[in-house]
Amino acid sequence: MILANDVCLSYDGDKNIIQNAKFKINKKDFVFITGSSGSGKSTLLKSFYSKIKLKSVTLLVNKHDLAGIKNQNLRNLRKSIGIIYQDYKLIKEYTVEENIMLPLKINGYSDKLSRTQAHKLLKHVKLPNKAKAYPDELSGGEQQRVAVARALSHNPKLILADEPTGNLDDYSADVIWNLLKKANEQLGIAVVVVTHRIPENFGISFRKFSISAGEVYES
Repeated sequence: MILANDVCLSYDGDKNIIQNAKFKINKKDFVFITGSSGSGKSTLLKSFYSKIKLKSVTLLVNKHDLAGIKNQNLRNLRKSIGIIYQDYKLIKEYTVEENIMLPLKINGYSDKLSRTQAHKLLKHVKLPNKAKAYPDELSGGEQQRVAVARALSHNPKLILADEPTGNLDDYSADVIWNLLKKANEQLGIAVVVVTHRIPENFGISFRKFSISAGEVYES
């Protein structure tokens, strides 16, 4: 699923934020990435979908080599990944339904099939009556549930989540964690989550990667 060998990450040639990272994430793994603010957690996550360019290192994600990846292969890679952001990143001018349909439309699915999938997922995230609502009409927890539905819409092999509960109250956070656990357990999707705090009594097995002084290690 993800294989890293001597991965170094930096911005604009500055000092490395991540130094010589070596690890493997397998299919169906649920992985937490933790560390202090500024340690490089989000930077590492971004490298998994080639938001940060790599040099001559090995980073394989869903069988794609991200070192020097070409545009067509990058598009194929991102088709296999669902991304969840802390600030939701929903398109305010689109309805909830349209936001969830967007990855499907980009991948060439018909309006009918995309809409059917969107409504199926809205039931899954317990927002069946919000299809025609706009993001600004929803609470933060509801917006994040829409973001989870959008990430699941195109049946990804891998979900990457960057502080998905950081802006949420405890109840809404529990809802998001349960949705991610179901994606992992019931759908077999590998999930990688950046977080400051792993929830207590999580209920399923998981792996924990920590970042300190640029080093990534499993604990």
